[in-house]
Amino acid sequence: MYQESTENYLETIYILLQRMGTVRSIDVCNEMGYSKPTISVTMKQFREKGYVKIDSGGHITLTPSGLSIAQRIYERHVVLSELLMLLGVGRETALADACKIEHDISEETFDCIKRHMARCRECRGMSGE
Repeated sequence: MYQESTENYLETIYILLQRMGTVRSIDVCNEMGYSKPTISVTMKQFREKGYVKIDSGGHITLTPSGLSIAQRIYERHVVLSELLMLLGVGRETALADACKIEHDISEETFDCIKRHMARCRECRGMSGE
């Protein structure tokens, strides 16, 4: 659907917006470890594709299109991380592996995992855990 790098950038912007309220290119540089020129080129491409808007102060916001992609990937990351940790995978490994899986898993498989995890949460809630 979308390139993995596009999804990673948009997810990072989304997470930074949640954490900080406002995001500039330097924040994305610091979070992702990429150079300023790389981020600048990418943000220009994202503006052209309609994923982000950048105001005169350099603040980045996600357009509805960019937000949709970012939220989809972020949800996958959260659910897959939770599943892997439930299976006994350590937190750091689960987070890293979820980041790899979230881009390639089919919609059908993810929907099944999401439903399963919702049932697991309900069962744990009912048992008092």
